[in-house]
Amino acid sequence: MEAALALRDLAGDRIAVELCAPRREFVYRPFAVGEPYGSAAVLRYDLKWLAERCGATFRLGGIVSIDAAARRATVRDGEEIAYDHLVLAPGARMLWAVPGAVTFWGVADEGGVGDVVHKLRAGLLRSVAFTMPGGRGWALPLYELALLAATVLAKSGIEDARLTVVTPEDAPLELFGRGVAEQMSALLAERGIEVVAGTHPVEFDGDQLRIVPGDSIEAEAVITLPRLEGRRIDGVPCDEDGFVPVDEHSRVVGMEGAFAVGDVTSFPVKQGGIATQQADAAAAAIVADLGGDGKAAPFDPVLRGVLWTGEEPRYLYGRPAGGHGEVSTLGESPPWPQRQGKIVGHYLTPFLDRLADEDEPEPVVVPGRP
Repeated sequence: MEAALALRDLAGDRIAVELCAPRREFVYRPFAVGEPYGSAAVLRYDLKWLAERCGATFRLGGIVSIDAAARRATVRDGEEIAYDHLVLAPGARMLWAVPGAVTFWGVADEGGVGDVVHKLRAGLLRSVAFTMPGGRGWALPLYELALLAATVLAKSGIEDARLTVVTPEDAPLELFGRGVAEQMSALLAERGIEVVAGTHPVEFDGDQLRIVPGDSIEAEAVITLPRLEGRRIDGVPCDEDGFVPVDEHSRVVGMEGAFAVGDVTSFPVKQGGIATQQADAAAAAIVADLGGDGKAAPFDPVLRGVLWTGEEPRYLYGRPAGGHGEVSTLGESPPWPQRQGKIVGHYLTPFLDRLADEDEPEPVVVPGRP
């Protein structure tokens, strides 16, 4: 969606844009973290309707293979699509990470996390651990789940329950930089959440979360983020985990005319805002290839995050290259133009904001929990 909007803005009617997807639904996933707590609901849009609104056509059908030499893509039903430029954004597969733990899938809870929250609110649980596997991913939901649980306990008047975050990071949200890590550690301590850093979860047996390195952690329930693996497409190069190598302009290494953006790429951070920045770089490179004005700007990642705490949200800013403490901030107001939502995208965010302001409820479905 970000790439389609960027291409329409940069190239106008000089480019015909077609969106191909295996489903007709565009799911705005960042709100999923609030569903088990009853504080938010996932937004779902009709993708064909969205495509039309951004000047693109829509084709229902997932792409299963690419012939780079012929510049043809094949969809699942066998139909072939000719293209001049291709932007791949199939995302990542979410896999079980910790045997015995409840997995937060980030799309639909399917009752697991909701059940844990219900028991926590009812005083039936006295110790819950929140964890994530190592490797490429996005840690922010881990801390939101824990902070929202702390809010549930406070509102329920339960003071003797223990919440623990177990993370392979050396410090909470260290990806944003030293400043955010220090402030995040202070916020968690203030909310009574223990942090066990620099360790990996292995297995939960119902009473103990086994970790490496370190001694097992007592817990009555464990919630984990999933392990990610890139979605493979025949004809597209990838590493052993399915992630596609790209250069600074989001071009697929070794494929002419092909770009990849988002979670499927080898870039280690899997976040919606980063995906939109990759899409902007790809769109600019495509327009430059077609003789557009100026030189395409490379992908220069900036991390912007909205942290739900159960109280007022906090806004995080930093650079994922590491060590940028001087630009790493966590505050009560965003250091960027404030808009709705949790993904900060140059085109996508204001586009969805405009839709939210319009009186057209039919294409938007907002499911929620009673």
